[in-house]
Amino acid sequence: MKKIRKGIVLGVIAGMIDVIPMIMQKLSWDACFSAFIFWIVCGFFIASSEIKVKGALKGIIISYATLLPAAIIAGKQDLKSLIPMSVMALILGSLLGWKLEK
Repeated sequence: MKKIRKGIVLGVIAGMIDVIPMIMQKLSWDACFSAFIFWIVCGFFIASSEIKVKGALKGIIISYATLLPAAIIAGKQDLKSLIPMSVMALILGSLLGWKLEK
C-alpha cells in the first residue's frame, strides 16, 4: 500500500508538471484536468504493476499504453498534438518508473 500511495503522490507531481505548460498555452480546463488525472492513474498503475523490467522502462510502457486511447482521439483532431503528448509520456513515465523503483 505504501508503494501505491507513493505512486499516486508522484503521479500528482507529474500531473502538475504536465499541466503547467498546458495552462500557459491556455488549453481548455477539460484537457488540463484529463492530463492531470492521466498522470495520477499512471502513477497508480506503475506502482502496482509487477512487470519484470527496469523501473524507467516500466514507466514508459505503462504511460504509453495508458496514453494510447486518448492519443488516437487527439491525433484524429490534431496530429501535431501527439508530439508533446508523446514527449511528456516518455519523460514523465520514465521518471515515475525510475523513482518508484528506488
